[in-house]
Amino acid sequence: MITTLVPEPTDNFVGQLPRVLPDPAGSPEAAPAHACRFCGAPLHVTFVDLGTSPLCQDHVRPENFNRAEAFYALHARVCQMCLLVQVGDLVSPTDVFPNDYAYFSSYSPSWLRHARQYTDMVVARYGLGPEHRVVEVASNDGYLLQYFVEKGLPVLGIEPAENVAAFARSKGINTLSKFFGLATAREVAASHGQADMLIGNNVLAHVPDINDFVAGLGQLLKPTGVLTMEFPHLLRLVAGNQFDTIYHEHFSYLSFWTVEHIFARHGLAVFDVEELPTHGGSLRIHARHTNCPNPALAVTPAVSALRTLEIRAGICTLEFYTGFAARVQETKRKLLTFLIEAKRAGKAVVGYGAPGKGNTLLNYCGIRTDFVDYTVDLSPHKQGNFLPGTRLPIYHPDHILETRPDYVLILPWNLREEIMEQMAIVRSWGGQFVVPIPEVTVYP
Repeated sequence: MITTLVPEPTDNFVGQLPRVLPDPAGSPEAAPAHACRFCGAPLHVTFVDLGTSPLCQDHVRPENFNRAEAFYALHARVCQMCLLVQVGDLVSPTDVFPNDYAYFSSYSPSWLRHARQYTDMVVARYGLGPEHRVVEVASNDGYLLQYFVEKGLPVLGIEPAENVAAFARSKGINTLSKFFGLATAREVAASHGQADMLIGNNVLAHVPDINDFVAGLGQLLKPTGVLTMEFPHLLRLVAGNQFDTIYHEHFSYLSFWTVEHIFARHGLAVFDVEELPTHGGSLRIHARHTNCPNPALAVTPAVSALRTLEIRAGICTLEFYTGFAARVQETKRKLLTFLIEAKRAGKAVVGYGAPGKGNTLLNYCGIRTDFVDYTVDLSPHKQGNFLPGTRLPIYHPDHILETRPDYVLILPWNLREEIMEQMAIVRSWGGQFVVPIPEVTVYP
């Protein structure tokens, strides 16, 4: 049975949530484990259960190798009221973003190119100049704001991980080390002023209290300001079988339908949207205050087009969500079959990268050094440590040249082309690349 929850979209979208009844064709659980972090409805329906896993960026230092790690349930559910896919907030934000947080955006050349192109675009589109204030939430190591600084714009970064914020400050990027929410927004608005351009890239999924966070965006944005947010698109996650992008640091998995409702609830209107190739398929939304008088910020046709695309793909039916787990389980079986056959044939397999998605994949599939000898990463903040859970050692990429493996398993599969070009020398000894998502694929 197909349970359609919404009518065809219209341009006068006002953010009203539909009433959704349990679908007999779904897979309801005996009792809810949590309440929805947006609308508060009980969560009955499983999206995918990935067992238990440690925090994906909590790399194990050599001196702690023999100590036990904390594992947490990694069970994603979908809300039948607002269609927000989410995992439980079993860990605190300070555990997710500690003072030795290991993720630094500047070590990805392709992400830096993306940041520069974005800067050029918004400066031109919105006529930004030295009189406009640019604020980025979850600004990481200043990877993006540095390009606004080059153009002479005043900037402020807000970054929860102190070590990463300190790195940004060392590059001359004005950065506050704070978790963002309504209280921080009020404090920053009072001390620094509201933002003409407010930015948040790959942060919306990372916040446990999404209402407090979005309310803070509205508080910090000027009445005539523009807000852009980038986040992985749930539609692409499902279509691309990207279950490894589910981990504890990602509290929510977002469709355009649900994000529009969340923003509308807090007085913000999405007036444009772009589909991006980053992170396996992302959205960039452009938003403003609902009552913003600027006619240049009128709703574009892209908004209704994406609403229609999602609805026709089935995103407003429970079947869209309840069919995902079976595909994930089959992917696990195929990857393990490949690795078992490779090891039985005497082949050496190593990993490339130490991303969060890689840790979900390896822990869910039970892949340790019996299948993959080690992994490598460009970030010196990860080298010399071990992956959480699986305890694969992390080396510099040059280690691959020393050991000459038969297969290189690319864990950040969204950077496949970049990594295969960077490590093209692997082919000189007959080595091959393996990408696990959406299907196990071997590239010569």
